[in-house]
Amino acid sequence: MKCNVPVAEAITAEGVLPERVQEALGVMLGAAREGLLALSVQVGLDVLRGLLEEEVDELVGPKGRWNRDRTAVRHGHEDGEVTLGGRRVQVKRPRARTADGESEVPLVTYEHFADRDQLADVVLERMLAGVSTRKYRRSQEPVGEQIVDGERSTSKSAVSRTFVQRTRDQLWHLMNRPLADLRLAVIMLDGIELHGRTNIVALGISTEGEKLALGLWDGSTENATVAAALLSDLVDRGLDVEQGMLFVIDGGKALRKAIRQVFGNDVPVQRCVQHKQRNVLDHLSERDRPAVKARLRKAWAHTDHATALEQLTTLALELDRAHPGALREGMEETLTVTRLGITGKLKLTLQSTNPIESMISTVRVIHRNVKHWTSGEMCLRWTAAGMLEAETRFRKVQGYRGLANLAIAIEHDLLRHRQSVTHTTSEEDAAALTV
Repeated sequence: MKCNVPVAEAITAEGVLPERVQEALGVMLGAAREGLLALSVQVGLDVLRGLLEEEVDELVGPKGRWNRDRTAVRHGHEDGEVTLGGRRVQVKRPRARTADGESEVPLVTYEHFADRDQLADVVLERMLAGVSTRKYRRSQEPVGEQIVDGERSTSKSAVSRTFVQRTRDQLWHLMNRPLADLRLAVIMLDGIELHGRTNIVALGISTEGEKLALGLWDGSTENATVAAALLSDLVDRGLDVEQGMLFVIDGGKALRKAIRQVFGNDVPVQRCVQHKQRNVLDHLSERDRPAVKARLRKAWAHTDHATALEQLTTLALELDRAHPGALREGMEETLTVTRLGITGKLKLTLQSTNPIESMISTVRVIHRNVKHWTSGEMCLRWTAAGMLEAETRFRKVQGYRGLANLAIAIEHDLLRHRQSVTHTTSEEDAAALTV
C-alpha cells in the first residue's frame, strides 16, 4: 500500500515530538530530496555534532550537575570548520575551558575532522587527475545546497594555494629521502623537457626488483653539470658509491660524462639499445633500414659477449663506408649487460630505459594541462608530484630474481678492472724507474 503522508507527520500523529526533533527530521527530508549522498552527509554532520557534545560531557561532566572537582567548564559554542571531501564545511562547535578559565581545552574529535591534510590530499589527487583549478568546484560531489552555499576552500585561488603547498611538501620529501640503507642494483637516468626547461630524473632498482624514484634536478638543458649535481645529491643523501651498480642511460653524452665525474670510469654503463637503434637507422635510407635493424637485434639478443661484439663491429665497419660513426659511438656499452652475463627477461629490462620512461610518461600525463611554467621551482614541484604518483603504481621489474647475481657480477667486474689498472700502473712505474 502506497503512503503519501510525510514521515514527520506520520510520527507526530501518534505522539507529539519535541520541536528540535521535528526540525531535524525536516532537514533530513530536505537532504533526502537532493539525493542519497546529500542525506548521508547530513547524517554524518549530525553524528559529528553528537560526538562533540559527548566529548564535552566527558570533560566537564553532565550539564546542570554541580561537581566541585571538575577540571573544565563549558564555554558556549562558536563557528568552526571541518573537512568534507574537497571542501571546508561550517559547523557549530562546542567549547570548553579549564576550570580557572585560563586556557582552552582542545577537543580531539574536532581537531581530527578539522585537519586540513585530508583536504590537501583530495586537492592533490584531483589536480593530478587533470582537474583544473577553474573546474575544481564543478568536480565536487552533490552534498546538498545548504552545505554548498557555505563551503570554503573551493575557489580557484584557494585550490591553487593548497596544491602548491602540497606539491612543495612532496618535492621536499623526495629530495630528502634517505638512501643510506638502500641496496641498489641499477640506477636509470633520463631527462624530461618542460617548455624550455629540462629536469634530469633518477630511478633506482633495488636488488629485490623494487623501483624507487630517487630524485631530480632542474636546468635549462640536459647537460653534464645538471646531471652531476643530481648524482652528487644522491651521494650526499647516503648512496653508497662503493656498492656495485649498473647505470642505464639513453646514450646522451652529458649523462655519461656526469657518471664518470661522480662515480669514476670503473662503473658499468648500459646504453639503451632502442635509442641506439633509432639513432643508427636515422642515418640510413629507408631501403637499408630493415636489414640493418635485423642485424642489430640479432647481435643484441646474443648471450655470448664476444660473438655479439664481433657482429656489431662487422656491421660498424660496413656502415663506416657510407655513414661514418653511425654505429661506432658507444657501441660497446650497448652490450654491457651481455658482458656481465645477464640473460632472459632481466636482460630485456636493462637493455633499455623503458622503466624510467614509463615514470616520465606519467609525469607528462599529469602536467598535460599546464600551459605556462613560471619558474624552475614549479617544474620541480610538478615533476616530483608525477614521479611519486607513478611510484604508487610501480611493480617489480621483469626478471628481478637475477638482480642479486647482477650485483655480484658488477662487483667482480669492478675488482678485475681495478686490479688491471693497478697492474698497468705498476708496470709503467717500473719502466719509468728503469729509464
